[in-house]
Amino acid sequence: MILTLSNVLFARAVFVPSPPRRTLRVGLLASAPCVAAALVYEHGFGSVVALPVVAISALLWSLSAIAITTLASAVIYGLQQKVRQARQLGQYTLGRRLGEGGMGVVFEARHAMLRRPTAVKLLQSDKAGDESVRRFEREVQLTSQLSHPNTISIFDYGRTLEGDFYYAMEYLEGMNLQELVNDFGPQEPGRVVHILRQVAGSLAEAHGAGLIHRDVKPANVILCERGGLPDVAKVVDFGLVKDILRTSPSGLTQIDAITGTPLYLSPEAITEPDSVDARSDLYALGALGYFLLTGQSVFEGRTVMEVCGHHLHSRPVPLSQRLGRPVPADLEALLLSCLEKKPRLRPQSAEEFTVRLRACRGIEGWSESGARVWWKQHGHRLPVLRSGAVPALTESEPELSLEVLSQCGNGATPSRAVSPASPRS
Repeated sequence: MILTLSNVLFARAVFVPSPPRRTLRVGLLASAPCVAAALVYEHGFGSVVALPVVAISALLWSLSAIAITTLASAVIYGLQQKVRQARQLGQYTLGRRLGEGGMGVVFEARHAMLRRPTAVKLLQSDKAGDESVRRFEREVQLTSQLSHPNTISIFDYGRTLEGDFYYAMEYLEGMNLQELVNDFGPQEPGRVVHILRQVAGSLAEAHGAGLIHRDVKPANVILCERGGLPDVAKVVDFGLVKDILRTSPSGLTQIDAITGTPLYLSPEAITEPDSVDARSDLYALGALGYFLLTGQSVFEGRTVMEVCGHHLHSRPVPLSQRLGRPVPADLEALLLSCLEKKPRLRPQSAEEFTVRLRACRGIEGWSESGARVWWKQHGHRLPVLRSGAVPALTESEPELSLEVLSQCGNGATPSRAVSPASPRS
């Protein structure tokens, strides 16, 4: 019985990996009948030996088998867990998952030699079609051309043996602007100007290279500390980028024709998505500044259709009216000009936007010392605030359909007035 029990426990530890505590419990429960049977055996034969030798031998053999199998479970199960948590992509070992979005999954990673903080974005081929894979690869190729300090840096890219496409980028430890407003409320004008100048600088380089981001939104701007400087804004996720200097590859026109986040779509991105240019990004930049200052989106609605209708036909509520207190007049006028329905009425370039932003009066500057004080006070709270929640940068945005766009373009109007309390689409 002891020999059979030991072999069964060894086999279970090898072929059915489980936590050590579970293996210990199973071993004790399985051994108890054998030890009890040994006691009954000795008692039945009326052994003259004072000590129950057979029972003690059974107990010692059982405890030895339990100890060895528990140790084996600890080793095998521990290795299995590590294999599940870590995947190797070329020179990169994947760690914890940072988030998941429409274009892939983002992992914290470690380079085998360089040891620098890295994030890896992975698109699994079995979960995406050929068009998504081409978009993903194009994102890397286009983004890697950009070198502005406020644009995410791409280190490397490639494919796994299974055919999954991935790329490695700099790891940003901080929070996105959606989280900033959600957790800390509307931001003061000086800080908003500081952030918008950085985002505009990133867009200016992209526009100069003929690239349109097309998905500028709070979740795609990360606020972090870089090179010892606080409050550095990084523009990320060029997955919907459009190259206006080259003809789109075959098969990409349809999938790129209806892209973007409804709350930050320019009117022309809804009605004529193939005609968008740099001024469409400036519309989204104005909506981003509006959100930072007021804590609310420019337009809200119960459905995507309603939000699109507002972008096409409704005038934005002035920031001071939405916020309930005065906003610097120059800054308010600049952001509202970015939200004009006709592109020709907006700032015509990111450089022009920056010049007008610098000329805004009545705004107390956001100093480096002030930024350091803010990060010292609130930086330690970020892991707590984000624990148990899906990172906002990975939220899945609702996709627009051709039917919705065509209805909006044909003059559909919102079914109700804008209300600050309206749920976001």
